[in-house]
Amino acid sequence: MTSSASSNLSAGNPPDLFESEMQVLRKAREIHDASDAGEQIYRQALGELIGHFERMMRQTRRMIGHSDRAEREMHELNIQLQTLTQKLEYHASHDALTGIFNRRAVIEQTNKVFSLESAVMIVLDIDHFKRINDEFGHPVGDRVILGVTECLRGTIGETGIVGRVGGEEFTVLLPRVPAEDALGIAQTLRTAITGHAFGAPVERPVTASFGLSANPRGTDFDTAYNQADAALYAAKRAGRNRVEIFDPRLQTLA
Repeated sequence: MTSSASSNLSAGNPPDLFESEMQVLRKAREIHDASDAGEQIYRQALGELIGHFERMMRQTRRMIGHSDRAEREMHELNIQLQTLTQKLEYHASHDALTGIFNRRAVIEQTNKVFSLESAVMIVLDIDHFKRINDEFGHPVGDRVILGVTECLRGTIGETGIVGRVGGEEFTVLLPRVPAEDALGIAQTLRTAITGHAFGAPVERPVTASFGLSANPRGTDFDTAYNQADAALYAAKRAGRNRVEIFDPRLQTLA
C-alpha cells in the first residue's frame, strides 16, 4: 500500500484504487516535461506505463465480468421472486381442489362488482352430499365436487364469477343479468349437474339446490349472500333439486 493510500485510510477516506497508476503517470509527466531526460529514462517510464495499463485492463475486465454475473443473478432472482409472488397470490385467492375462487376472493370480487353495477347472486348446494362422502369416501366426494365445478364453468364461461365458498357450497355472480335471465341460467346449471356422469361408484344422479338474490348497485356481499342463502334453504325445504329466488317473506319465515 502506498503512503498516499495509507493517508486516505487513516483519514477515514476510501482508498484510491488507481493510486499506483497515478504515481506512474505523474512520473511520466515529469520525464516528459524534463528537457534533459535520456532515451533510457523514457524507455523505463514507458515500460512502467505499459505494465500498469495492462494490469488496469485485466482488473477492469474482471470487474466487468463480476458486474455482468451479479446483474444476471439479480435478474434471475427477480424472476423467481415474481413467480413466487404470483403463486402466493393464486393460492391466496383460489380453492386448492377446484381451482376456482375461494370464499375470500368471492367476497372481494362480489363487493368490487357491486361498487360498479347490479348483479344476481346464485348460491347452490349439492343435495345429500354427506351421504356421498359417508357411502363412497371423501376421494369420491372430491370427484363429485370437481364434476359440479365442471358443470358451472362449462355453463357460465366468462359471463359470471364462479367460486366455492364452503365444502359443497358454491356461488355464481352474474353482473348486469336480469333476474328472469338468471333464473333460466340457474335452471340450466341444475339440469347440467343432474345429467352429469360422475362415474363409478356414483351411479345415481347427483342434484343441487339453488337460491338467487337480485341485487342493485351498492349492495354488499353479506346482504346478497344471506338473501340467496335464504332462497336456497327454501329450495331445500321444498324438496331439493330446485331453483328459488329470494322473496322478502323468506326472511320472516326464517
